[in-house]
Amino acid sequence: MQPEVVTFGESMALFMPAAGRGIERAASLDKGFGGAESNVAIGLARLGHKAGWFGKLGADPLGTYILKSIRGEGVDVSRARQSADGPTGLMLRERAGGRSSVYYYRRGSAMSRMTPDDLDPAYIAGARLLHVTGITMALSESCRRTVEEAVRIAREHGVKVSFDPNLRLKLWSVEEAREAILPLAGRADYFLPGLDELKLLLATDDLDRILQYLHGLGTVTVLKGVGGENWIVEGGRVTKVPFVPVERVVDTVGAGDAFCAGFLSGILSGKSLEEAVRLGNLLGALAVQTEGDWEGLPTRDEVEEALGQRRHVER
Repeated sequence: MQPEVVTFGESMALFMPAAGRGIERAASLDKGFGGAESNVAIGLARLGHKAGWFGKLGADPLGTYILKSIRGEGVDVSRARQSADGPTGLMLRERAGGRSSVYYYRRGSAMSRMTPDDLDPAYIAGARLLHVTGITMALSESCRRTVEEAVRIAREHGVKVSFDPNLRLKLWSVEEAREAILPLAGRADYFLPGLDELKLLLATDDLDRILQYLHGLGTVTVLKGVGGENWIVEGGRVTKVPFVPVERVVDTVGAGDAFCAGFLSGILSGKSLEEAVRLGNLLGALAVQTEGDWEGLPTRDEVEEALGQRRHVER
């Protein structure tokens, strides 16, 4: 299967205690997995798109579990590899004392050792869209070069590029991130930063200066989290698209990945930019009502039901 969308990055095993209890005092931890890129791939697959994800996992039980789970969601993992060069990355997450915390154990992981030689140029060239994130660039210098090479391959073959900076300050400093992320933003067809991320990357809180920078990129930017809206910045215009209201938020982790999946689904389906952002907003709203990184991502039927295009039959 040649996917419509190809993405790659680190998917990690995830362990977390029951809600409201910190890791220190928890007697047991639930096992799962997560990763920005695989979350997006799963979201697209659930919406009926052909999505491919690859990365390097450890040759260990956790790597096998993650690979089987992503494959089980209908995502093509034919280019993913398990390697004895390093372990599968690990993250611990807790929500205690009214705040969420994540602890990473990924230094020296198998994925951090990825190089441009691990890419299959034909696999990228055959897609309609390549989705990459700043998280992969933050893992190591070789991972940064791998992302840059993947983008070069995509552009050389007319494949659209989507780039979510996904700034993670536990992985690198703002200065390091700025040096890597900003040059790549101008090479993307769709740049998907959050407002808070851009404030750090551009070292300013001035919204006018931020918009001036985005207008100068010459690409389509979706600026996320401006009040209760996402803004489309394109061709000297700004289009504001309100969030979808949610009565009860359960878990906000993965909401940005859900948005990406919805937005890219809209683009692949030929929707307008505004319609694609509305779909992304809807997926984000549905995802935060379920605990987990990707478990709340809806199927196409569930999206149609939320849009009023399909009636739910309880029994």
